[in-house]
Amino acid sequence: MDIEGYILDHIDAEGEYLHRLWRDTQLKLSYGQMASGHLQGRLLKMLVRMIRPRRVLELGMFSGYSALSMAEGLDEGAELHTFEVFDEMEDFARPWIEGSPYGHFVHIHIGDALELVPKMDMEWDMAFIDADKREYVQYYDMVLPRLRSGGYILADNTLWYGRITESARQSDLQTLGLQRFNDMVAHDARVEKVILPLRDGLTIIRKK
Repeated sequence: MDIEGYILDHIDAEGEYLHRLWRDTQLKLSYGQMASGHLQGRLLKMLVRMIRPRRVLELGMFSGYSALSMAEGLDEGAELHTFEVFDEMEDFARPWIEGSPYGHFVHIHIGDALELVPKMDMEWDMAFIDADKREYVQYYDMVLPRLRSGGYILADNTLWYGRITESARQSDLQTLGLQRFNDMVAHDARVEKVILPLRDGLTIIRKK
């Protein structure tokens, strides 16, 4: 058994509903590997249990797997707002989210989060950034002022399959965007931060 299999055998089960969502994501969507999956999903739920946010912002809904994983950990009365720029994703994700026992926590927004979030005039306790890698710096600049003191930002894909340490071509805008983001967060004295080498990197950021 490889180490990943061992880990999955020794953590909380994914759950039948999320497993079916994962399988459907792989069968019907391009780039199905972008869904969080068993290990990251259980970590997201655990972090929500620890932070106990009342209001969660997710940038990048994709198939809804990460939103439902976080929703499992929410206390009653909390809410999670997930944003997806590609409207075709709504047809896939909405039935899965609304059919879940935790779907009542989740509010779906279709459109550009950089335009929509500032109009909401909300303060957030926790944010999960997993959208366009080219815009991570802009997402961070948008979210941090709207995050409460002591709140958390989780940024996915920040090691980018190891390419983050390489000299990126000028045409590789996703790698360049992540490199700029990582450098900016590393030097931002307003926050505490740590990068977990989970999948292709998860940065946990706490606003002081």
